[in-house]
Formats: sequence, C-alpha cells, structure tokens
Amino acid sequence: MCLGIPGQIIEITDQNNKLAIVNVAGVKRQINIACIVDDQHPPESCIGDWVLVHVGFAMNRINEKEATETLQILQEIAEIMVKN
Repeated sequence: MCLGIPGQIIEITDQNNKLAIVNVAGVKRQINIACIVDDQHPPESCIGDWVLVHVGFAMNRINEKEATETLQILQEIAEIMVKN
C-alpha cells in the first residue's frame, strides 16, 4: 500500500529539473513536481498547489479541503498510536 501525504508547494527551487519546496504539516522539504506539470500548468504556476507527496514526488494535485481532511485523519491516527 502506498501513502500519499498532503502538502502545499511554497517555492519552486529549480524549474528545469522540476524541483520545489513543499510544506507538509510544518515540515518543509524538496520534492520533484514532474508528475504534475505540463504545458497548461508549468512549474511556476504550482506555487500554492496542494499535492499528494509520495517518496519525494508530487503524484497529483488535490484541493485544499481534501488536503485538510486527510491531514486531520493522519493526526488522529498518530494520536491513537501514541496512546497504545
């Protein structure tokens, strides 16, 4: 099973190599955005996009509501695991 974690793209660091900085629940890291860019949505237009991140790649764009709900569920799971 694969798990994509929601994050928001906050900076494009290398347009040629399609690299960006994503904020995932306050943790910022570099990811590859090649899977979500094309002629209609070039790298520079990705700032502010919510994406699902898996092993350092933005796999697809999602809306903010979906991202928020997913992050909340992941937080609840983490809290349950800590209690057990």
